[in-house]
Amino acid sequence: MYGFINTCLKSLVIEKFGEETWEKLSTLAEVQDTFMTYEVYDDILTLRLVQEACKMLDVSSEVVLKLFGGYFFRFCKMAGYDAMLRTLGGTLVEFIENLDALHSYLALSYEEMNAPSFRVEKSEDGKMILHYYSDRKGLYHIVPGIIEAVAMDFFDSEVSMTILNQSEEDERTGKKEHVVFLVSQRPLKSKNNLQPEKTSRDEEIVRDKEQQEDTLRKMRERCAHLPLCPAGKRPPWDMVRSIVRFGKGNLLQTFTPIYPNKLWMDEKAFCNAFPFHIVFDKDLKVKQTGVNIQKFVPGLQTMDIRLDEYFSIVHPEVTFNIESIRKFINSQFVLKTKRNMVPQNVQHHSTLKLRGQMVWMEALGCMVYLCSPKLRSLQELEERGLHISDIAQHDTTRDLILLNQQRLAEMELSNQLERKKEELRILSSHLEAEKKKTETLLYAMLPRHVANQLKEGKKVEAGEFEVCTILFSDVVTFTNICAACEPIQIVNMLNSMYSRFDRLTSVHDVYKVETIGDAYMVVGGVPVPTDSHAERVANFALGMRIAAREVTNPVTGQPIQIRVGLHTGPVLAGVVGEKMPRFCLFGDTVNTASRMESHGVPDHIHLSPFTYKALENKSFEIMSRGEIEVKGKGLMNTYFLLQNLHVSEDGIMGRGEGEPCMYRDDPPTLEVTAKETNGHMKEDISTNDHSQDSAVPSTASDLTNEDEPSLESSCRRATPFQHGRLTDVNSRFCNLL
Repeated sequence: MYGFINTCLKSLVIEKFGEETWEKLSTLAEVQDTFMTYEVYDDILTLRLVQEACKMLDVSSEVVLKLFGGYFFRFCKMAGYDAMLRTLGGTLVEFIENLDALHSYLALSYEEMNAPSFRVEKSEDGKMILHYYSDRKGLYHIVPGIIEAVAMDFFDSEVSMTILNQSEEDERTGKKEHVVFLVSQRPLKSKNNLQPEKTSRDEEIVRDKEQQEDTLRKMRERCAHLPLCPAGKRPPWDMVRSIVRFGKGNLLQTFTPIYPNKLWMDEKAFCNAFPFHIVFDKDLKVKQTGVNIQKFVPGLQTMDIRLDEYFSIVHPEVTFNIESIRKFINSQFVLKTKRNMVPQNVQHHSTLKLRGQMVWMEALGCMVYLCSPKLRSLQELEERGLHISDIAQHDTTRDLILLNQQRLAEMELSNQLERKKEELRILSSHLEAEKKKTETLLYAMLPRHVANQLKEGKKVEAGEFEVCTILFSDVVTFTNICAACEPIQIVNMLNSMYSRFDRLTSVHDVYKVETIGDAYMVVGGVPVPTDSHAERVANFALGMRIAAREVTNPVTGQPIQIRVGLHTGPVLAGVVGEKMPRFCLFGDTVNTASRMESHGVPDHIHLSPFTYKALENKSFEIMSRGEIEVKGKGLMNTYFLLQNLHVSEDGIMGRGEGEPCMYRDDPPTLEVTAKETNGHMKEDISTNDHSQDSAVPSTASDLTNEDEPSLESSCRRATPFQHGRLTDVNSRFCNLL
């Protein structure tokens, strides 16, 4: 089928059920989203769409196909075929009888169209019998939908269709589905308030008719007494009656044709006037042909030669015998010459196709085929060795070729536009995909709300977070491991470990600040403030310790060990640099968290007293380490986090087994409004701007190195910066840190 059909089906689904339903349907049916109007698609695509639609809507194929039939009629009208359809016939019968002619015309544009055929006959009680023939099986339920819509729209009537018979017939092209419908047509019911007016109008029509008949009777009597005309004859009464009727506007209803006693045209003139015609009898023996068809098929000059020896039927696809031809007498017939029966000097030309009407002459027992060459363009005219002069001047095929030449050019242009449109759509979708990748990468470097502000060209001001929890970790004996291994082994080990840690940031909704070598930095409560920041980071730390045991030391072959340190307190956060902006944390809290990690014990989670207070009475098992000397801080009472008493290991790891970690502020709804309070800035951060997996650098990148003496002073100097001016600091400041 052409893409026009599939586009109609897509439009139906979107209009009735929505865009999402079409997307789901096209995915289930495994078909593309867009169809080209003049491109041919396999029937299987359409059938798959219908089958999946039946499953999705839980209805029978009869309902879906009938709905499609009614919508297809509307779709054709919207596509510009309204006037063409309206002028097919004055009644429903005439409309159906001319459908095959319409399909034949459309075949000029849709050359590979394989349309169904229709034949109408009257039953004994005057009802319409509709015969439907198609190479496609199981689609006959479309017909009632189309016919009912046509009857209601064009002829103000209701139609009910009943299947009388369904069979398969052997035709030239194989099995052809044949369905016979009984069609009952009745006028649309009038409203009750219009009944009296209609009755009075009918009575008036009857009275007028009686008066007309009385007047005509008197005129006929007077006509009989008229004097003879100079030719010695009285004017025939039928002619007078027709003239009077025409004056009343009723010529079409009362017209009776008059035929001559003999045909006033000799055989030679007829064959010249209709150069492409063939007369043959019931045995298909040729009795008469036009002059030009003799020119291009010389063998037809031999009388009584069988027509099927020189031609084959292209449309309708029926067996070449008189019975099949009479069965489809209302269809346009297309015949094609057999290449081996034409002269050798023209066999290199394309085969000649004829298109026309079959007329049965009962008195002679013969069929006349009034036809013309079937041509779509001037190029085809040349390919068949024809010229415009070979076609009779009264034959509209002349004009049709020239008009269709222009139409084909317009179709090609339209097709090119459709292809370009589809290419642009695909490019747009690819661009959107690449844009999402870019945004994902950007959100991995900066918090979402910060990245969005930078994309919009806005200035990102620094903000102070009153409380958060920061985590540092590193690998025990990492220097020794590096000295004993190849670089690629170190990369593989760190990648395996960091991939596990990154997944845990999503499980516990904490923000990954950066990784430097074997150091991993995470913060809870930044950039989205949350009351459960300490619990989230603590559970994340427990998960890190479990995940680290799954990573192998390339030197010993044993699981690696990590040190983890946590501290809770205020920080200042902002974006530093322009060429490669970094989201940095400043303040003594960063320094203290680093000290907790560097003064920790392998395979332990070291807590500062502030983090201990934040986790106290929160279902965590914590052991006191006692008082220790912390570089730059003096004596501090620190603690070790052992486990979460209420959450299983699977819950902490987010493995989907057991009870997951739940926090009292899940889902986060807290928003912080940018304002200045006592000289401190707080950012306006939406909860939707939080990026779980962002790997954003901090100025505290080297805090795990205990031997760097300027570290503490650098962090402390960060806090007194004037708020809102942090982003103006030269990017070289980051390098100094």
